Amino acid sequence: MTRLRVEKVQEAIQREISNMLLLDIKDPRIKSVTVTGVALTDDMSQAKVYVSLYGTPEEQKEAWQALTKAKGFLRTEIAKRIRLRFAPDLVLEQDTSWEYGAHIEKLLRQIKEDEGKKNEQEVHPD
Repeated sequence: MTRLRVEKVQEAIQREISNMLLLDIKDPRIKSVTVTGVALTDDMSQAKVYVSLYGTPEEQKEAWQALTKAKGFLRTEIAKRIRLRFAPDLVLEQDTSWEYGAHIEKLLRQIKEDEGKKNEQEVHPD
């Protein structure tokens, strides 16, 4: 397979899974799930589907359970919608990059505040 074909199939899988989560799966627990990316092996036998889960930890846990339960449906629909001879095995991975980004942003904000206080103390010593 050419890498270009693999990339096109990756994009199609991401788009179709996103649509299925939004429109086809009626489980309300899955509404807090977003597909952030898909990584397909070169032989297209396996697709890692990266998802972000939102809400409280309990809601995230329930969404993850519902998502893993729907994995077979997703795989079957992918084969139909993209017209693949063999549907790739879907491996679900949680994407926590947004949590990491929020943590880094919080740290940077804290550093900025600390520097502001330090500069203020140097200008106006007690």
